[in-house]
Amino acid sequence: MRNKIRYKLLSVIILSLIIFIICLPVIYAQTSQDDSSINGVPSAQNRNSDDIDKKEVSDFLMLLVKQIQEASGINIIWLNLMAVVAIILISILVYFILKKLVIERALKGIFEKTRNNWDDILLKKGVFKPIALFAPVVVLYFGTGIFPESGDILRNILNAIIAMLIVMFINRLVDSALAIYNTTTICKKRPIYKSQVQIVKLILYILGGLVAVSLLLGKSPWGVLGGIGALTAVIMFVFKSTILSFIASIQIASNDMVRKGDWISVDQYRADGEVIEMALHTIKVQNWDKTITTIPTYKLIDFPFKNWRGMSESGGRRIKRSIYLDQNCIRFADDELLAKFRKINLLKDYLDKKLNEISNYNKDCDLSDHMLINGRCITNVGTFRAYLVNYLKSLPKIDKNMSFLVRQLAPTPKGLPIEIYVFCNDTAWANYEDVQADIFDHVLSVLDVFDLRVFQDPTGRDFSMIDIKH
Repeated sequence: MRNKIRYKLLSVIILSLIIFIICLPVIYAQTSQDDSSINGVPSAQNRNSDDIDKKEVSDFLMLLVKQIQEASGINIIWLNLMAVVAIILISILVYFILKKLVIERALKGIFEKTRNNWDDILLKKGVFKPIALFAPVVVLYFGTGIFPESGDILRNILNAIIAMLIVMFINRLVDSALAIYNTTTICKKRPIYKSQVQIVKLILYILGGLVAVSLLLGKSPWGVLGGIGALTAVIMFVFKSTILSFIASIQIASNDMVRKGDWISVDQYRADGEVIEMALHTIKVQNWDKTITTIPTYKLIDFPFKNWRGMSESGGRRIKRSIYLDQNCIRFADDELLAKFRKINLLKDYLDKKLNEISNYNKDCDLSDHMLINGRCITNVGTFRAYLVNYLKSLPKIDKNMSFLVRQLAPTPKGLPIEIYVFCNDTAWANYEDVQADIFDHVLSVLDVFDLRVFQDPTGRDFSMIDIKH
């Protein structure tokens, strides 16, 4: 019931407004003809109706108020007050019609029926809301004609508000354009980051603020800009981080150093994770422990950092780990050990080829077979490395087209390092860790077959096994 009464009242107001708008040119023409000699207003018959400027509107409104005052006998102060209230009410009505009826109902209803997503994004980002605010400001602008003495000041203020509404409209349009672009397929190859959009917005705000101030003061924007030039040092100090971040954003974007979604490591900030946001002033990194590190944008230019994007794009993730062998267990392979090696399927081809090569070499060099040291011989650690190569090649998760090494590093006090340097073709963290763990589980388990032992520092159990003689 209340809604019906509300809509009926609204219909009456709208109808009255339409009648008023229709009658307005007639009233204007009549009053301008009757009082052109008194007020010095040229007759409407001698000019084109399209040439009405703000002074003519002001004269018309003043004349209209005067005619109403003479006809009704109402005090001019009360009449002006009533005119102000009427202009404000008309402004509110225009805003309500545009916002509630046109934008939230008519436009929304039309956009919901289309198959396109871009119109829904425009509505969601509120692109049309500044237009609803723009219309009542225009009504107020023309309504200032009833105040000839302070009309210029009010118009300057309203001009500045209009300029800021235009900036607001363009700002939301830019946000909508970014959201629409992010729904396209090309955005994956050529993304537009939040920092780049913020740079555009910053320039827009500066230009919009400059125009608004110039309109408010009634001066040229160049004159206002010249006055700001005297405060350059203060501006440079206040906006130091903004300027540095602006330059850094350009360098990062032009050199393609970081993208949203990249895995980066910044040791100075203990950041190691995925880039989740790139703004003008900061870059947010979500670490693997789900904490978030915020890094000033310009610091990525000052400090070195590691970007793991190349690993993701190559499709291979590096496994680089060593096991340390006890050097006391390294020895030549005798017949008994060779017999054990021959039972290993992955070593059959290697042993046949290697033993034949060693036999021919020793025969050609006339080397004695009585002492192993006199000629070339197979060692348990060398055979172990050959086994690791064949074992890794047999795994489907290891990429054979990328760097593939099983190498012996320089001996250390901790033992002899045997390093596995290969690439896993599954870059997902959990899967990669599973593959790496499975490899080294197997490696550590087969050491006894080769009469090898892993080196580790003695523990309490080791000391308890020592037989102390008195």
